Amino acid sequence: MSEIVKVVTGEKLRGAEKVARIPVKVIPTETLPRKPDWIRVRISNPNEVQRIKGLLREQKLHTVCEEAACPNLPECFGGGTATFMIMGDICTRRCPFCDVAHGRPNALDADEPRHLAETVANLKLKYVVVTSVDRDDLKDGGAQHFVDCISQTRSLNPNTKIEVLVPDFRGRMDIALRIMRECPPDVFNHNIETVPRIYKAIRPGSDYQHSLTLLKRFKEECPDVTTKCGLMVGIGETKEEVLAVLDDLRAHNVDLVTIGQYLQPSKNHAPVDRFVHPDEFKEYADYGKKLGFTNIWSGPMVRSSYHADRQYEGKALG
Repeated sequence: MSEIVKVVTGEKLRGAEKVARIPVKVIPTETLPRKPDWIRVRISNPNEVQRIKGLLREQKLHTVCEEAACPNLPECFGGGTATFMIMGDICTRRCPFCDVAHGRPNALDADEPRHLAETVANLKLKYVVVTSVDRDDLKDGGAQHFVDCISQTRSLNPNTKIEVLVPDFRGRMDIALRIMRECPPDVFNHNIETVPRIYKAIRPGSDYQHSLTLLKRFKEECPDVTTKCGLMVGIGETKEEVLAVLDDLRAHNVDLVTIGQYLQPSKNHAPVDRFVHPDEFKEYADYGKKLGFTNIWSGPMVRSSYHADRQYEGKALG
């Protein structure tokens, strides 16, 4: 018999422990593949990186940049930007592509919205992205906490644009949408992540159509708010499947799209199937433009919140 792992509140499960109970088992990779020449992390300002990390620790804040081991962290932190991750650093899901820890989360920090607003002010941010872990333990999936963060950030920073990257609120969509329409962000982002065929393996606990419906229903509730969605490639999908996802996103009234290369965080995560060539990324961008997205960024190092302000302003990836 396999040993039952006792989950302790506040304890992080990573690597093999995190993915041990997902439906499609991950076979550990013996050797991580060598990255091609077109995947390169940009040089940054190390002093600015340390300054931002220090400020985040003072305010007891987390960033998805750190928790998800984003390869763009040096560039973004070095440029004075960060994507904040609210509601703790422990996720109730076990997605094998993601480096955020799994476990039983701690209670919400009632002071977090104020700390977030103060940090945005201290960093003098004109555009902020706020994301979160999945909180299936909360009756509203964390929607009210998102709204509290939006409200307090906007109150202290009235000229700052706010983008939220929300979980799927599965089983709680109705109540979450009712709450979020009371104080909507400037951009409502939810990532579909991958194609429907491999959802059970890559995004267990989630549902492809549910995510599409969430984006469409929010747009219906708040038609003046920009909607956005991201996916990763190189994790087992085909080109035809990616194009079909783009068709679905446009049919569900999504405005902005990001497509980036999946990079395996560790040997215990889902393996990289292939490194997608820049020419293929350009094909996706060209197809998206023909479909009529307001803006589509498609490239190896693109991530959902990468230079989000520039994409929102309609600028080209570059």
